[in-house]
Amino acid sequence: MTRTWILPILLVLCGSVVATGLVFSGSAGEAAALLLVFVLLAGVHSPLVFPRSIGALEARRRSAVDGRPVVYWRSGCKYCLRLRIRLGRSARQLHWVDIWRDPAGAAAVRAANDGNETVPTVVVAGRPHTNPDPEWVREQLSRSA
Repeated sequence: MTRTWILPILLVLCGSVVATGLVFSGSAGEAAALLLVFVLLAGVHSPLVFPRSIGALEARRRSAVDGRPVVYWRSGCKYCLRLRIRLGRSARQLHWVDIWRDPAGAAAVRAANDGNETVPTVVVAGRPHTNPDPEWVREQLSRSA
């Protein structure tokens, strides 16, 4: 669980250090703006922008019942973030598995990607697709509904 928060925490700490230096040099407004940018970057790279993750076993079970795709992801991954943002509200219809929080999810991704933890890996009807186009994922969602 701690691993998912390392990058956001580092971003906030670095932003705080730089902002503190700017405050001491007399640029309080600039410091506040810079700190805000770092906090926003930390938020984007945190698990908070993704729908709530579930375990891999539960995601597979739910997918078997409702036919919706399963997305294996991790925080800090720019391709996962791109997928999440481009899907918009549709992202909540998918089953999301954070591979840094779920060892079974990480194992499923390694099995699908020749031992690599390449994400996002989207499983549709039992077939894994590594870093698929967000529009393709949206099409798969409309087919499962």
